[in-house]
Amino acid sequence: MKRFFDFICSLVGLLFLLPLLVIIALLIRMKLGSPIIFVQQRPGLKGKPFNIYKFRSMTNAKDEHGNLLPNHLRLTKFSKVIRKLSLDELPQLFNVLKGDISLVGPRPLLMDYLELYSEEQSRRHDVRPGITGWAQVNGRNAISWEEKFEHDVWYVDNQSFLLDMKILFITVKKVLISDGVNKSEEVTMERFRGVPQIKDRRPPNV
Repeated sequence: MKRFFDFICSLVGLLFLLPLLVIIALLIRMKLGSPIIFVQQRPGLKGKPFNIYKFRSMTNAKDEHGNLLPNHLRLTKFSKVIRKLSLDELPQLFNVLKGDISLVGPRPLLMDYLELYSEEQSRRHDVRPGITGWAQVNGRNAISWEEKFEHDVWYVDNQSFLLDMKILFITVKKVLISDGVNKSEEVTMERFRGVPQIKDRRPPNV
């Protein structure tokens, strides 16, 4: 049922948003250069790797030694706008269509993190990752890695169609009021380096 819902919604979304996708792609080519699409390997269901798609939102600015500048220094005003509106996430609808991810689920993080999870934290990969999730509507980068994984594992244990609808509704609301749903982990959070096992999976009320 969930996979069918994901497929239909992503297909309809891509068809409906096609003109917007083309306009964003052209603007990125003009303002940030190429490639237009950022592709990176991420862990999916059971940790199986897949290529995630996003609109590019950073320049290729480098220092005097030819090394890329830190992520936050490669963001332009245009970059911040498309991130604020979560427009850089739209190509992930192709991932949903393919079955790599779901509309709702734990956000797919970096492959490097897999070996750092505790046994409990690794349960976040018992379901397909998602474009948005329970952690994203409960603070996202304003909470610690420990809290983020608590929310992810809680979702795994309590997922339902009604919960997914609630998360999607809150996500849209937060995007519309610019409440930071899409403040990327790669820019605003330090790398995950391993944390103690999750002891309490009860999330705070939304």
